[in-house]
Amino acid sequence: MTHNLAERVIQHIVFASRWLLAPIYAGMSVGLLVLLVKFGQRTFELVSHALGTTGDNIIVGILGLIDLALMGGLLVIVMFAGYENFVSKLDAEGIDDKPSWMGEVNFSELKLKLMASIIAISAIRLLENFMNLAVTSDRDLGWGIGLHITFVFSGLLLAVMDRLTAKPRG
Repeated sequence: MTHNLAERVIQHIVFASRWLLAPIYAGMSVGLLVLLVKFGQRTFELVSHALGTTGDNIIVGILGLIDLALMGGLLVIVMFAGYENFVSKLDAEGIDDKPSWMGEVNFSELKLKLMASIIAISAIRLLENFMNLAVTSDRDLGWGIGLHITFVFSGLLLAVMDRLTAKPRG
């Protein structure tokens, strides 16, 4: 009887400990706010220097904005899906503009979305380096290509592993 009681207490503590993640996901909102500030700063710089710079610099500036936007989207995906998968369901019933994927992203899909975002961010960084070849060293470009290929390969392996371990539907 005491073994059963001790087991239930431990299970309750372990199950309740998931709430320790809640402040982490809430803290990611602060990270999103910081990204917004940086996005505003870069947008202001891009607009204020638009007439006195080259087209390549404009493209690099826009790629930087895309990079920040992708990072913001990645944060939102991790916040929503992570909270719902590991802490508790978000009560978004009756909210008209909730994202269509919200509440439907499981851990496997979260990993793939995360990896796809990382690959996209890596590709944008690589494109920025390519656009700045005059100031990018061969070493930095080589590392960027190597990391990007590693991310792509890792994403493919992750997708294959998820496909192989997926339970048949029906």
